[in-house]
Amino acid sequence: MIRVLVWLTFSASIANADVLVATRVIPANAVISADDIQLRDVSAPSGIQDPNLVIGMEARTALFAGRPILTSDIGVPAVVERNQLVQLVFRRSGLVIRTDGRAMGRAGPGDIVRVMNLASRSLVTAKVDAEGVAHVLQ
Repeated sequence: MIRVLVWLTFSASIANADVLVATRVIPANAVISADDIQLRDVSAPSGIQDPNLVIGMEARTALFAGRPILTSDIGVPAVVERNQLVQLVFRRSGLVIRTDGRAMGRAGPGDIVRVMNLASRSLVTAKVDAEGVAHVLQ
C-alpha cells in the first residue's frame, strides 16, 4: 500500500500540463495584461490554464519570468490603498452611520481590511465594495 502511495505521489509530481507563465518579471501590485503571460508546458499542479482568469488581475507578489502563475499569486485590483481616506459605513437594525476612516492596508472589492475610524481613533474590520467604501463587519 505504501509503495502505491509513493508511486502515485511521484508520478503526479512529474506530470506536465499547459499552464500560464509570466513572460517578464511582473512586480507586485501591477495589473497583468495579455502581453505579460503565455501558455507553456511545465509541471505545476496548481497552475492556471485559462488566460481570461489572469488578464486584468493584479499580481499579489512579484511574478518571475518563466515561472507558473498560481491562483494565490493574483487577485482583484485594489480600489483602496494603504493610508487612503475612505468612507466607513456601519449598518445595524435600520441604523446607518457614515464617517471617515483611514485604510490600514490595500484592498480590492470583497477584501477585508482594517480601518481606523478618524473620529474615535478605533480600529474596525471592514469589507470593501467596488466603489472603495468600507462596510464595518459585525
